Amino acid sequence: MSSASIRASIQSRRNELSSAEVRDASIEISRNLWKLPILSRARRIACYYPVGNEVDCLSFMSAAWERGRTVLLPTLHGPELQFLPCGPSTDFLRNRYGIPEPIAARPLTVRPSEIDVVLMPLVAFDDNGNRIGMGGGYYDRSFRFMRHRCDWQRPKLVGLAYELQKVPKIKARSWDVPVQCVLTETDIYRF
Repeated sequence: MSSASIRASIQSRRNELSSAEVRDASIEISRNLWKLPILSRARRIACYYPVGNEVDCLSFMSAAWERGRTVLLPTLHGPELQFLPCGPSTDFLRNRYGIPEPIAARPLTVRPSEIDVVLMPLVAFDDNGNRIGMGGGYYDRSFRFMRHRCDWQRPKLVGLAYELQKVPKIKARSWDVPVQCVLTETDIYRF
């Protein structure tokens, strides 16, 4: 199957989830995130604002603030993402896709290579850490420096997904950046 057909199929299945199913799975995933050794040491954690039945990491963000971690959210900056710190009182504006982005001065931007852990939304993933996103390529372009690195010390890329988003095989393209781990409501997949 092509990436486009996998994306359409999985998005359709994800959209059928009830709000209770999304809430319950998201809570379980957020709890399990703290069991990952990489999260116990992480100081700067990039999250995302969930849309379209994506795994909701807002409760994880609250727990991260309580633990004194710096929480970052992506903002569109041309063809790439910039990451800005946010807190409980941060104001937001919606970008051209309708996704809330934090309002902050650009000097506060944290480079992708300075982030410890990046929690990534995804549409589908396979057993090799390949993933399909929404199709814009923003995460692939923002983390392209990782395709050529042998040492993956920072950042660690962690996909958040429902078990229904796992597929047998995704054909990786030369520009794709794989994740090192995917957390679902029932399992942790390490690659």
